[in-house]
Amino acid sequence: MADIISHPPMDQLQDLEYCIDSNPPWAETIILAFQNYIVMLGTSVMIPSVLVPAMGGTDGDKARVIQTLLFVAGINTLLQALFGTRLPAVVGGSYAYVVPIAYIIRDTSLQRITDGHERFIQTMRAIQGALIVASSIQIILGYSQVWGLFSRFFSPLGMAPVVGLVGLGLFQRGFPALGNCVEIGIPMLLLVIGLSQYLKHVRLSRNFPIFERFPVLICIAFVWIYAIILTASGAYREKRLITQNSCRTDRANLISTAPWFKFPYPLQWGPPTFSAGHSFAMMSAVLVSMVESTGAYKAASRLAIATPPPAYVLSRGIGWQGIGILLDGLFGTGTGSTVSVENVGLLGLTRVGSRRVVQISAGFMIFFSILGKFGAVFASIPFPIFAALYCVLFGLVASVGLSFLQFTNMNSMRNLIITGLSLFLGISIPQFFNEYWNPTHNGLVHTHAGWFNAFLNAIFSSPATVGLIVAVLLDNTIEVERSKKDRGMQWWVKFRTFRGDNRNEEFYTLPFNLNRDVHPRAFDKCLSRIHSFVDLKVQSTRSRPTSRPREDEYRKGNVSVGLRLVEGKRGYVSDPLLIKCHTALPIYGIASS
Repeated sequence: MADIISHPPMDQLQDLEYCIDSNPPWAETIILAFQNYIVMLGTSVMIPSVLVPAMGGTDGDKARVIQTLLFVAGINTLLQALFGTRLPAVVGGSYAYVVPIAYIIRDTSLQRITDGHERFIQTMRAIQGALIVASSIQIILGYSQVWGLFSRFFSPLGMAPVVGLVGLGLFQRGFPALGNCVEIGIPMLLLVIGLSQYLKHVRLSRNFPIFERFPVLICIAFVWIYAIILTASGAYREKRLITQNSCRTDRANLISTAPWFKFPYPLQWGPPTFSAGHSFAMMSAVLVSMVESTGAYKAASRLAIATPPPAYVLSRGIGWQGIGILLDGLFGTGTGSTVSVENVGLLGLTRVGSRRVVQISAGFMIFFSILGKFGAVFASIPFPIFAALYCVLFGLVASVGLSFLQFTNMNSMRNLIITGLSLFLGISIPQFFNEYWNPTHNGLVHTHAGWFNAFLNAIFSSPATVGLIVAVLLDNTIEVERSKKDRGMQWWVKFRTFRGDNRNEEFYTLPFNLNRDVHPRAFDKCLSRIHSFVDLKVQSTRSRPTSRPREDEYRKGNVSVGLRLVEGKRGYVSDPLLIKCHTALPIYGIASS
């Protein structure tokens, strides 16, 4: 039987080079951080490119909004990596806010403004006010620990479709967008797959896997130059407008309109305006981004070789994300924030889950947002190049979500029905709503209350949100008592509380000894009482965590850590670079001799 079961369930991945607390050499770290910055540019440029013209803005306004969005994204990423979940997750703009923002743009009081620039300013102020008010949802649910308490209903079976849909739900940003310019999109897709998978073991110098570490930078450099040559040769001169907008490297006028130096500051567009209808509509997007970020955090923790974030850490991250949305409203980014799914996928593609890499990438976001001309050069990369990347990165995140099914009994018909129904409805319901929605209509829900239309359309246009509603509801109502082990709950129950597993402290403790003043123990006690109240017996919260193997035990060989980790590319486990990672191994990876 041992020979047959060759792949037992593991709550941490092993096939990665650097975990959340281990850091590559400084030169490699800086290049990896720049690669993270390049990957998040696609969404940061696309959202303002769609919304700003609809608001009445000019190319100069669009360049300024992109700068502001990148600046605030850098701040939010740094705050999240330092004080939030502490996972290597980039926080950037979100498509979830497009529906309520389109509702604000269509407001009759704003449409009556004839001057385009003035309408842009007034619309931006209305969006700012809505974001400021709506941010209170995540701030309250996060810092009050309500979201953490709700997460007790999340089992591996329930979260597998949610995380899967976080990646699969963005399929419209993949090949459909790539298809607008196949002459640069297809070569980019083939190059990324070829370098990162088929040539990943090729080492050019110092035994360094350059194609495995930097496939994005290498592929973008070659394909971008190729796109510039096609543009300069006039290959798109007679093409239709959508092809020119997608393929040409000079189509957005970003470089010519961006200022050399511009420091974004709060209320730079003027004082925000507040409307109850706008705020209620925006709250739907805030709820959607909270669900999508929760799924992205689960995926990021697995790709960073960390344990699933405890309820306290998850709530802390949502609270800081609410602060980030508040900053979006104060600075005027034109949209709200969420975790960048593409950057989560990049952790797995490069096999580097280091927190320091993401922190330095936040510095690149801030730096290039202030130096507008330099940032605009990179922002002019054609979107089909990013779409080709998304095909790989979004698919990787989706597969991480499906990997949670290893903790469940997939021979159970109950589990098969819940998984299949959640995935199917999570894709088909949003697709049905999106077919009816466009910027000039209210969508499928069409009542006299515009804010109510936007609220429901935003909720049911999100695959991850629909998947969460279906999966968690069915998982917690169908044969719950008989299916405790089949759901995989016993695998995650010890990660619900901060003290439930000794590895949680290593991964999620706040810096600068802040845990001394803000300690999760009180929340752990509260959560344990709630578990007792609903008759959930959490054994891990009642027993002391097992002690961590000492470093000298590794050196003496008293701890078995598996072939991949004992003798890897970076040396034996006695290597100081690896000790910190290997003290937090998968539960099947540590065995006392």
